[in-house]
Amino acid sequence: MCGIAGIVRLSDGAHSPGKAALLRMAGALTHRGPDEFGVYRDDHAGLAHARLSIIDLATGQQPMADENGTTWIAFNGEIFNYVELRRELAGLGHPFRTQSDTEVILHAYRAWGEAAFERMNGQWAVALWDSAAKRLVLCRDRAGICPLHLCEHGGNLYFASEVKAIFASNAAIPRAFDPAGIAQTFTFWTVAPPQGVFRGVSELEPGHIRVYENGTVRERAYWTPRYPVPGDPGSRFPGTLEDAVVAVRKALDDAASLCMLRADVPVGSYLSGGLDSSLVAALGRRFAGDRFHTFSLRFDDAEYDETEYQRLMVNVLGSEHHEVVVSRGDIAKVFPEVIYHAERPILRTAPAPLFLLSKLVRDAGVKVVLTGEGADEMFAGYDIFREGKVRRFWGHQPQSAWRPRLLERLYPYLARSPVAQQAMSRQFFGRNLAGYQTPGFAHDTRWHTTGALKRLLSGDMQAAVAGRDTVAEFLAALPADFARWSPLAQDQHIEIRTLLSGYLLSSQGDRMLMAHSVEGRFPFLDQNVIALADSLPPAYKLRVLDEKHVVKRAAEGVVPREILERKKQPYRAPDALSFIAEDAPDYIGEALSESALREANVFEPQAIAQLLRKCRTRGRDGQLSNADNMALVGALSTQLLYRQFIASCPGGSGGVKPRTDIDKTTPAR
Repeated sequence: MCGIAGIVRLSDGAHSPGKAALLRMAGALTHRGPDEFGVYRDDHAGLAHARLSIIDLATGQQPMADENGTTWIAFNGEIFNYVELRRELAGLGHPFRTQSDTEVILHAYRAWGEAAFERMNGQWAVALWDSAAKRLVLCRDRAGICPLHLCEHGGNLYFASEVKAIFASNAAIPRAFDPAGIAQTFTFWTVAPPQGVFRGVSELEPGHIRVYENGTVRERAYWTPRYPVPGDPGSRFPGTLEDAVVAVRKALDDAASLCMLRADVPVGSYLSGGLDSSLVAALGRRFAGDRFHTFSLRFDDAEYDETEYQRLMVNVLGSEHHEVVVSRGDIAKVFPEVIYHAERPILRTAPAPLFLLSKLVRDAGVKVVLTGEGADEMFAGYDIFREGKVRRFWGHQPQSAWRPRLLERLYPYLARSPVAQQAMSRQFFGRNLAGYQTPGFAHDTRWHTTGALKRLLSGDMQAAVAGRDTVAEFLAALPADFARWSPLAQDQHIEIRTLLSGYLLSSQGDRMLMAHSVEGRFPFLDQNVIALADSLPPAYKLRVLDEKHVVKRAAEGVVPREILERKKQPYRAPDALSFIAEDAPDYIGEALSESALREANVFEPQAIAQLLRKCRTRGRDGQLSNADNMALVGALSTQLLYRQFIASCPGGSGGVKPRTDIDKTTPAR
C-alpha cells in the first residue's frame, strides 16, 4: 500500500500543476509510503507517489510510464493475480521492463481499456493519466479497501489517498464540515461514499471508475454485488451445504496463499482470538516458511480482553507472537493522532488500539499483515443480521408472546445488553415491526438510536441538515435488484455499503495500518471469496441463528474447537470511560470547552457540558449507556478533527526531496 495524489487541469483557465504543490501532497502522505517518492508533471496533469515497497523492491518506482512514455500511473495497493495477468499479456506481445504489478496495470489498460479492472483481483486505488488523449482514469477496488478522495477547485481536480494531501496542495481550498457528512456520521456511524466529511471533498465509491476527458466526467460501477435472485439460477450456488463448505475452504485457502506469496517482504498476521483471524492466520501459516509473526491486542479491561484464545491459537501456529496491552489511558493519549489519521469523526474508540497494534507490527520489522476483516459482512456474522431475522419473524405475528423471546439470544458479550430486560428490549426492538418488509428494516433500530444524537448539534448545524432525510437518501440509491434479494442479502449489502467501507476498512483498517506504514491484506475480501459468499443461500451463512455457519464448518480441523464454539465477541474497546478519568489529558477539556465548541459551531455547548457531567457521574459506577458512549466519543473526535483540519493547516513538508523525480516541464511556477 502506498499514497497517491494528483492535480489535473479541468479548464483552460486553470494553472498547470505546480511541482511544489505535488511535493507537498507527497509529503503529507509520507507515513503511507516512506520508502520512495516520485513526481510526474506536464502542462495538464501532475501525479505524486509515496511508496511502501512490497513487490519488486528494485524497479517498481512510481509514477510509472508505459513504454511509449504517454500513459502514466500512480497506484496504491496490490493486484494479487498480477502474475497470471502478466503471463496473459506477454502472450499478447506486451513487453515488460519490471517485475511489478504496477506495470501489469499499465499493460492491462492498454490491452483491455476500462474492462481491465474487471479482471483484477486485489485492493487498489489507481490514477491513470493518458497525456496524449488528456484523459484521467480513476478506479477503486470492489470492497473499498484503498481510499481515494476528490476535490474540484479553481478549475483543477485534486485527488489523493488522504484528505490532508488535498488540503496541503493548495491553501485556497476552503475547509469546512459538510453538514450532510455530519448527518450521515451521526446516523450510520460513518459517511457512505461518495459522501465526504468535508465540504467539497468526496470519495470515489468502491467498485467504480471515473473518467475525466475533454471537459466531461463520466462514472460507472465496473462491479456490483450479485446475490441470488428468483428466476436466475446462475446467481445461486448450485451445491449442497457440504459442497459449500468445501468451496469456501478452497476459496479462502487460495486467497490466503496469494496474500502470503505475492510479496517480496515477510507477511505476518493479526490474531484477535476470534474465528476469522484465527482461520486466516492458520491458512497463511502454511505459506510462511520457518518464521511467522502474529500480533495481538490485549486490554486492561477484562470485558474486552481475549488473551486466552489468542494464546491458544499461538500454540497451534507456533508463531513468533507479539502483544500490546492497552489501557484506557493509552486510548486517551493517542486519540488525537488517531483522528488525524482517520480524517473523520468516529463514534467508537476501537481504532485507537489498532493504531497501537500497527505500531507494534512496524516495530517488529514487518510491513504486511493478514486480517480477518470482511468475514462478518460476507458470511453474516454480526448480531444485526440475527436481530433482523428475529425481528422479521416477530413482525409476522407482532402479538406473539414467545417470538420476541428469541431476542434473548442476541448480544451475549455486552455487559449492558439491550436484551437484558424483557420489557425494555421488547419496546426497543419492537419499534416499527409493521415495516419488516421495507429496505433498511434490520438497521432501523441502530440508525434510530444513533440519529437521536443529532439533538446535540448546534442550532446552525441543525438548520443546515433540516429537511434532509439521511436514511431515505441512502435507501433511494440502492441497486436496482435490491428488492429481489433475500432479506439477509439486503441486510448484508447495507452493512457493506455503510459500515464496512466507510468505517471498518477506513477508520479501523487502512488509516490505522498506514499510520505506521503497514499494509493490511484481507483474504475474506478476495474477489473470488466475495463472489462465492454472495452466491450462497442465506441458510448456509445464517443457519437459524448460527452466524457464519459455513465458515465454522470450513474451519473445522484448522481452528481449535474452543475457538469454533465460543460465543462471538466482536472487537471492541473502552469508549467514553477512556476520557473521563481524573488524570485525563488536558486536550479533552480544551476540545470540549465552551469556546472551542462555539468556534467549531457543530455542537451546542450546553448540551455537551451536560453530557460530560453525565458521563463523569455515571462512569464511576460503570452505568454509561451505548448512546452516551457514542455521543462523547463522537463529539470529542469531531472537535479534534475541526482543530486539526479546519482551524489549522495540515500537510507534509514542502521540502520533501523525491528519490524518483520525473519532471517533463520547466520548474514549477
